[in-house]
Amino acid sequence: MSGESGRVLVVDDSAVIRQLIRVNLELEGFEVVTAADGAECLDVVHTVAPDVITLDVVMPRLDGLRTAAQLRADPRTSHLPIAIVSACTQLDLERGESVGVDGYLAKPFEPMDLVALVRRLAAGRELRAARSAGDCGAGGVRPRRTK
Repeated sequence: MSGESGRVLVVDDSAVIRQLIRVNLELEGFEVVTAADGAECLDVVHTVAPDVITLDVVMPRLDGLRTAAQLRADPRTSHLPIAIVSACTQLDLERGESVGVDGYLAKPFEPMDLVALVRRLAAGRELRAARSAGDCGAGGVRPRRTK
């Protein structure tokens, strides 16, 4: 059963960051499932069926940008909104945009900014599902390019 606001798959190799994100999103009504790296994310994403995925960039086994690329390449997950929550460099932002990342939040972050980003992405997914096309708007969320 999904949380009132939706289900979020939080992927970060830091247990402290996973817990911080979990607590802040659960307080806002989201159901949160976590994974410790990109490989674990790909293992659980189909059973979790998230509404939004947050990814750290630097993780063992499979980093966040390669995970995002694999999620985009899979027709079962290509529609899922993805946010990078990381200490992003300009190169990370450019690489993220090239693989279709929908939003970015730099660490350290304000909890209300995290919640606002996840809400916008979840709402954008609902709008895309209703219209079967569209973008997620502005304010930390970049529209995904279509090819």
